[in-house]
Amino acid sequence: MSERTVLPLRDVGRDSLAVAGGKGANLGELIKIGMPVPDGFVITTEAYRQLADSAVELRPDFQPAATGSSAPKRSSPSRSTEVDQRQGRHRGDQLRRAWTTVEFPDELRESVLAAYRQLGGGAVAVRSSATAEDLPGAAFAGQQDSYLDIIGEDALVDAVRRCWASLWTDRAIAYRARLAIPESEVAIAVVVQQMAPAAVAGVMFTADPVSGERDKIIIESAPGLGEAVVSGAVTPEHYRLGPDGSLIDHRAGRAGVVVGAAEAAADSGELTERELHRLAELGRSVQDHYGRPMDLEWAIVRDHRDQRLDDPLGVRVRLVQARPMTALPPEAIELSAVQRRTNQVVLDYLPVRPYPLDMTTWTVRGPAEMLTRMAASVGVELDLISGVHQTDGVVDGYRPVTPRPTFKIITAFPSVPRRVRRYGGLQWRQDDRYLRFRRLLDSLSARSPADLGWSELLRHVRTTMTAVDTPTALRVDYLPAAGAALIRLMLILTLLGRRQLLGDLITGAPTITREIDDQLGQLARNLSGHPALSTRLDRADDHLDGDALLRVLRDDPAAADFLSQFDDFLQQYGARETDSPLVVSSPTWVDAPGRVLELIMMLARTEGTAAGSTVDKQAVARRATSRLLRHPWLRRPSVRGRVLRWIDAAQSGVGVREDTHYELLRSLPLLRRALIEIGRRLADAGVIGDAADVWHLRWDEIESLTPPDQLSGPEAARIRTVIQKRSAVREALGSTPLVKIKTTEPGGDALLTGTPASSGRAGGTVRIIRDSNDFGSLRSGEVLVCPYTNPSWTPLFQRASAVVVDTGGPGSHAAIVAREYGIPAVMGTVDGTSRLADGQQVTVDGDHGRVF
Repeated sequence: MSERTVLPLRDVGRDSLAVAGGKGANLGELIKIGMPVPDGFVITTEAYRQLADSAVELRPDFQPAATGSSAPKRSSPSRSTEVDQRQGRHRGDQLRRAWTTVEFPDELRESVLAAYRQLGGGAVAVRSSATAEDLPGAAFAGQQDSYLDIIGEDALVDAVRRCWASLWTDRAIAYRARLAIPESEVAIAVVVQQMAPAAVAGVMFTADPVSGERDKIIIESAPGLGEAVVSGAVTPEHYRLGPDGSLIDHRAGRAGVVVGAAEAAADSGELTERELHRLAELGRSVQDHYGRPMDLEWAIVRDHRDQRLDDPLGVRVRLVQARPMTALPPEAIELSAVQRRTNQVVLDYLPVRPYPLDMTTWTVRGPAEMLTRMAASVGVELDLISGVHQTDGVVDGYRPVTPRPTFKIITAFPSVPRRVRRYGGLQWRQDDRYLRFRRLLDSLSARSPADLGWSELLRHVRTTMTAVDTPTALRVDYLPAAGAALIRLMLILTLLGRRQLLGDLITGAPTITREIDDQLGQLARNLSGHPALSTRLDRADDHLDGDALLRVLRDDPAAADFLSQFDDFLQQYGARETDSPLVVSSPTWVDAPGRVLELIMMLARTEGTAAGSTVDKQAVARRATSRLLRHPWLRRPSVRGRVLRWIDAAQSGVGVREDTHYELLRSLPLLRRALIEIGRRLADAGVIGDAADVWHLRWDEIESLTPPDQLSGPEAARIRTVIQKRSAVREALGSTPLVKIKTTEPGGDALLTGTPASSGRAGGTVRIIRDSNDFGSLRSGEVLVCPYTNPSWTPLFQRASAVVVDTGGPGSHAAIVAREYGIPAVMGTVDGTSRLADGQQVTVDGDHGRVF
């Protein structure tokens, strides 16, 4: 038993996760590469499992008896959740109590105490080391307990028991649940190490955890044990170093509670130049070995009577913990003007992190692929997806790509005039390819994924993905004529000295976006104009959840007509994305009707709803046309007629650009529905825990699966392991951006600087809207501050006094819509959503790209 349950720390390594847990495996690995780690041993997971098997009350599936006379009734989802949480806490309490009082088998006790005596029998650190801990994707920092300065055999045994019990604290259970880690698959080891008489200790990051700079080392220190720094009990000394250990910046700490300071109470937490260099040297060595930035805990011994671990430079450092850094943001990069423009689609929608299933289905076949094929049609290589960096299928970064002309440009570019001539009528909706595309989608829509067999369901997904090739082909063929029409109008306006009229002339273009806005406005008027519904709306809280209101309306006979119109709207326009056109995992409008209803509620509370926007836009275009036709060169009827035709052609060109994009999206809800059905079947078969877990799988992995009801146990276990690891990596990334663009501090008294995108100057209260879930919180007259926009955001521009966006440029969707609505806009501020705050009073200068 002792050989399997107690191991010297030097006998385990990075491949010993299942035996020694994350902390033990990493410490053993550090010893193997010669790092100064305090000597110690590991009480392995085998000891934990043998004890768990010995008594039912120690097992993770232990269900304590319900308290009270009867089980509470589950009258609602929220009530059910409360009951589940209470029962979970009661179960955790029972497990912790059982583990803290568990009886050590004689052989295990003797093995542990023998290993303790070999360390000298003095003070030791007793640290929890769970098998799901210190992984590349999930640090589990602070989830299990550790105990310092443990002296004596009885105290050691008690500390080991408490480490085992800490696997079942409420916080540890909740953390594992969030990462979808099955409790039956987790176990815990315990690391016991000699305590160092630390005069100063702390943490070291081999990359800057805030800026993401990989060539910086961050060290924080305090007198005594590193626990003071990790727990936040003190404000530590903060050092920022170059890769060679040279000091770049030092911020002094503030006095606090000194945890376990050795001897010299006067010892400060400050580090000497020599100590900083030694720490940096060790940090670089560990990082080089693991091949990634690391998070290290360390201690420095200044008691020169302790001759153990005598390091070079006369500095005695002990490394007491190592783990890969989590949630590390990307390094800021500087983009060229070409990169900003050509990568705009990806940059605008990157706040939504694609899942592995996104990346292997829609993301590689949707708008990004459309742009790649459009570039290829003129002999330019522009593979936007190649800039996406993934770790085991999880997207963790994006490096903007640069378009590269190829030799094909010699033959491809001359094809543009031919396409302009052949497809110059811009009648793409009459193209046979488009008509076949719509018939195919109708056929796919008529078949419910739930009625298909497994092989049919997979074929349904493949067919839906190939359907998007048609809108892409149409866009490749018809956009040259659309672009030519716009260029021609711009040239004639420049010749006439009226170029400033271009935006107003094309603002009246009939597009699907304008059509959707009109319909939303009509629904808003119907909602606010209906006596019963209007009263309900007036009484509703401004932040009323759209899904909740929808449930109320569906139970109200007075709302039948409105709901019929609402359902018709979703049937016709429900393919619009809520968050990003680059992913299929996010719901479309038809999948999230509550979000659409929130938009309508917002418009209904605003005087002058969206329906007025069409009249206004057309009036703007008519006034611009009238002003242009007054030019003395355009007095002849034949010339005037030709110019009017050119204006119509340019407006139609805008429609081609907007509407072919929407046609691409028509496949999105069909594909999403089929993928969700795949997830449902895997969940029903017990292969995955929840249908939504399917987003963590790649499409090729799904295609290679045996039908869910025939999956073997080992194959199902392999799939669950893949999902668990990817879920942990994604969870650790959190909200870190996929790309971080270098910016400079704004000049003068400006809070932000960016690119001017829509002229004018307006002030108001900041309202940060991060995604479509926040749409309902925007109030009339507020300044809309957001990370990006897509066409779903258009109705918000009717309420906003100005717009400030992290990404984008003058040609992005937000800029175009802001100009249409006549509100100032500043694009490409990079970090406006983090620099500004809700409730802040600002003025937006759209002419100069500044926010004051």
